[in-house]
Amino acid sequence: MTGLNTILILVGLFLAGGVYSFIKQKQPLGVIVLLGICSLFCLVAGVLRIQGLWGG
Repeated sequence: MTGLNTILILVGLFLAGGVYSFIKQKQPLGVIVLLGICSLFCLVAGVLRIQGLWGG
């Protein structure tokens, strides 16, 4: 696993934790959805780079 893969996955997990926190704090739904999409993108990009299917 290269450095960028690790960073993408860690950022994705950090953002996923933010989604969980924002849901518990009852933040606006738009913020939660946007953060969730960003988290999902980071996680998928990291996994696809590990698999060698995208940019790796």
